[in-house]
Amino acid sequence: MATPNSQIFNDARQDLSGKWGTAIVTFIVYIVVSMVAGFVPFGSIVLGGPLALGIAIFSLHIVRRQEAATGDIFKGFDNFGNSMLALLLVALFTVLWMLLLIIPGIIKAYSYSMTFYILADNPTMQPMQAVDRSMEMMDGYKLKLFTLQLRFMLLAILCIFTFGIGFFFLWPYASVTTAKFYEDLKAGQAQPEVMNEINSIQ
Repeated sequence: MATPNSQIFNDARQDLSGKWGTAIVTFIVYIVVSMVAGFVPFGSIVLGGPLALGIAIFSLHIVRRQEAATGDIFKGFDNFGNSMLALLLVALFTVLWMLLLIIPGIIKAYSYSMTFYILADNPTMQPMQAVDRSMEMMDGYKLKLFTLQLRFMLLAILCIFTFGIGFFFLWPYASVTTAKFYEDLKAGQAQPEVMNEINSIQ
């Protein structure tokens, strides 16, 4: 994947053009539902996975210039079992790595970062397969994603000086940018597979 982070950053902003209102409302609903779930025993565990998958679906719709609606965040419930188990696996593996050392735990978290985008594209895929596929995709690209997201960490500091209003723009921007990263990563890794198929035919 040779696309510079600066281009991914700018492309995501262009994808959001004309859709900021929908994106902001969607993330407000997502945050409210997540907060409510947090007050219910095991609510975050039960609802966290489907909501994470729903946000991935919504963000991919934006990136792919498809119809995106706030209701997309509830589409993760169509794949409730897989999404919930995927969240549990990612959380468990990340915690286990962090028990060894914090830095390895953070690195592994980046390895698992594409899991819900993969599930969005492959609803029938088993959760462990999605986690494994994410690790394969992110091999050699964890630092690239970190430096991309570092921009949003810096922007988050600036959002504090907007009395928090800037976060309503930052959250969807960060999510769509990560979805854009996934799309670019997937496209770049698909090309060698296509070439291998062509070579095998020849």
